[in-house]
Formats: sequence, structure tokens, C-alpha cells
Amino acid sequence: MPATVRLGTCSFADEGLVKTWYPRGVSTGKARLAYYAERFDTVEIDSPFYHLPDPDVTGRWAQRTPPEFVFHVKAHASLTRHEEAEQERAFADFRASIAPLELSGKLRGILLQYHPRFVKSAEALDELSRVRALLDPLVPLVEFRHRSWLEEGERAGTLAFLEREGLAYVSVDAPRTRASNVLPPVAAATHRVAYVRFHGRNVKTWNIRGGKSSDRFDWLYAEEELSEWVPELERLAGEADEVYAMFNNNRDDFAPRSAQLLRGLLDEAGIPSAGGIEPPPREPTLF
Repeated sequence: MPATVRLGTCSFADEGLVKTWYPRGVSTGKARLAYYAERFDTVEIDSPFYHLPDPDVTGRWAQRTPPEFVFHVKAHASLTRHEEAEQERAFADFRASIAPLELSGKLRGILLQYHPRFVKSAEALDELSRVRALLDPLVPLVEFRHRSWLEEGERAGTLAFLEREGLAYVSVDAPRTRASNVLPPVAAATHRVAYVRFHGRNVKTWNIRGGKSSDRFDWLYAEEELSEWVPELERLAGEADEVYAMFNNNRDDFAPRSAQLLRGLLDEAGIPSAGGIEPPPREPTLF
């Protein structure tokens, strides 16, 4: 039986969402997470990349979501070559900050988005081979940002290595460009968890200097663009036990709107999916 494709966004509290997606009155972290969880059953939390969260905060994330809700968390910069750090210590500090969320049973994957200078090499492969033990039993979700990993002559070897090491390859949709920090849109499952991130296709802003992330990911997907992923997601759903499609195009409300569009396309194709739909209206009450 194919897996259900679970849709979500890469944050529930981005500036764009706060300003344009949440209704008036939904103005606290608690209210926003509740509103989000009525429409999606999974989210990727990206803020820990910039600073380690307080464990009390990560515990509240778990408390404020339904039992079946699934979290993924982006690893701190020190874990993925963005900052220099002793790796075992950095991983330990990171896991301590999210420990309450992990103990809740709702934390599934850790997104490891490597710096573009993390090119394919014997040293890089050796570093990756140590990741699983540092995160076990959480799923290491590996996103490369250098084309060397997926060049024609390297692709098969990279994917085979990830599968052998128990690492989940993160498939990406990104601008169609030959820039070295953009990978081609290869959909692959190297783990029982398959993971796709939608970054948008804004070639003009991808490598913009000094801008916000919402400038880089300023893209509202069109139906024909997301249609390209429907057969790929169907294939991943047949190869993996869990499939996540996460939208990182974080300008305004572009991420949830794009997720809703993909949900409609998956429904039309008869592919089991979750998230990206409005909940039924509540029945009025007298009290």
C-alpha cells in the first residue's frame, strides 16, 4: 500500500505567515500553532539553524499539537559546516535543546542542510558516515547544496552511499540553473522516509547578497510546475514508508498556498495525501 504524502511548510511562524496568512486575532505562538495544526499535520522548524531553542519551548510545541502531528527540525549551523565546531559536542548540545520534543515521540527527522563548500570528497563522506550514530533514532535528512554530489557520474554512488549509511536524501525543487549551489530536481528515496523540499524557482534572487531568506525564496508555484512532481511523489510513495513534501517558499503566504495547490493535484491523481486543506467550519454553539 502506498504511503500518504504529508504536506507541510518550513516554519509555522515566518514573518510572511504572521503578516499575511494567520487571521486577525491569531497572534500568539500557541494560537498560530493550533491554527496551523488544523490545516497541516507536519511542520519543519527551521529557527534552530540560527540559535538553539530553549527546551521549554520545544516541549510546548509537542504539548500544543495533536497526537499524530509530526515535527522535523533543521540542524544548527554548527552541524553542517556553516560554523566551525567540535562535532560530537555540537550534536549533543543541539539534541539537548530539542530533547522534550524528541521525548514526546513527535520528532521524526533532522534536516542537515550542508554548506555549499561541503563538496563530495573522501573527507565529506567520512563525516557523513558518523551522522547516523549522532542522531539515532532520529532520521538524518541530508540536503546538499553543491552539485558535485549529484553530477551524472556521481549520482548513483551518492545515493547508494546514503542508503547504505541509513541517511535520507532530501530531494529539492529549486531554480533551474547551473549554479554550483543548486542541485537538479532528482526525486530519490534512500531511506524509509522520503523528503522533498520546495524552494521556489526564482533564479534572479537565489544568490542575492544581503537579502532576507524571503527574497531568495520569493516564488509562488504555478499548477504546471507542481504537476511535474505528482508522478515523482507517487513513485516515492511506493518506495518509502513515509513521504513528506515541505514548502520553503516563504514569501508572504506562498508556502501554504503552494501546498494547497499540490494537495489538489494529488487528490485529482488519486494519490493519498494529508495537509493543505481547510478544516470544515465549526458548528455554531449557544455557549
